[in-house]
Amino acid sequence: MLINMKQTALALFSGGLDSILAVRIIQKLEITIIPVCFSSPFFDCKKAEKSAEMLGLKSQIRELGEEYLNIIKNPKYGYGKHLNPCIDCHAFMYHKLGEMMPEFKANFLISGEVLGQRPKSQSITGLNTVANHSGYKDFIVRPLCQKLLQDTKPIREGWIDKEELYDIQGKSRKRQMELVKEFKIRDYPSPAGGCLLTDKGYCKRLQDLIDYDMYDLRFIKFLNIGRHFRISKNTKLILGRKKSDNEKLNNFITDDLITLGAENFPGPLGVINCKKELNIDEIKLSAQILLRYITKIKSKSNVRISMGKVQNKVIKVEKLQSGLEKKYLIN
Repeated sequence: MLINMKQTALALFSGGLDSILAVRIIQKLEITIIPVCFSSPFFDCKKAEKSAEMLGLKSQIRELGEEYLNIIKNPKYGYGKHLNPCIDCHAFMYHKLGEMMPEFKANFLISGEVLGQRPKSQSITGLNTVANHSGYKDFIVRPLCQKLLQDTKPIREGWIDKEELYDIQGKSRKRQMELVKEFKIRDYPSPAGGCLLTDKGYCKRLQDLIDYDMYDLRFIKFLNIGRHFRISKNTKLILGRKKSDNEKLNNFITDDLITLGAENFPGPLGVINCKKELNIDEIKLSAQILLRYITKIKSKSNVRISMGKVQNKVIKVEKLQSGLEKKYLIN
């Protein structure tokens, strides 16, 4: 006898098609679903919020903090192609989701994972490792492929009819497209990944922070903006590539950050990240690199040096010769 009318499930919800379908499958069984999206400096919940609204639900947004940063830096199960520790990441999210069950009086957890869709984290070994490492193995249901997996408590206890779940596996999206038609889902995001930890250029910048002991939220928040230069072992320079970059950088400026800008010429905003006190040579080199990206400046020019957004002084420096910036460019 199935007993599912009073059950509540928390969904690990990215807002992608697979997580949308997993929610719809469980909704069809008249089980209450609460979609939960975890955000971090490496991914946000914009897609999840929009998809949840499309499903008539309100997503719960939870920020992953310093504990999560440590997992990214030192994953137990290693990385994928870049700095994406998918097994450790998914297990950590399941653990946090499991800890939320008492708060929402939830009975079990679901996700949109598909067996074999990703070679490492969604192999049978990967899925089992994620479940074991999460601490909530017996509460996890993966509606899109659960027929291919070992029964967990929600199925054994009759909260869910296993026959109402699916046996989808592999990279093909054919079965998912059939479900899109069945559930009359008209608005869903493309399958493009939203995690910066899978981006080669971004990970090069992130690895630089790790290598120079600057792996900190203060500096991570700048990684997806503009051009990045390694000035010294203690110092980085970020330059806006375009107006929108300058605006983003400007939003991150605090009173303890040194900023640079060419006097009397439009151009990139420069922001210096440093873990120790700056010396004048580091400031001068940063100013020279900044001038390199202003074509109207031919040789020397004045550069404004500000503490936060308050101008402190002006220095005159020689524009760095074309090509020399590559010595310092991180990407």
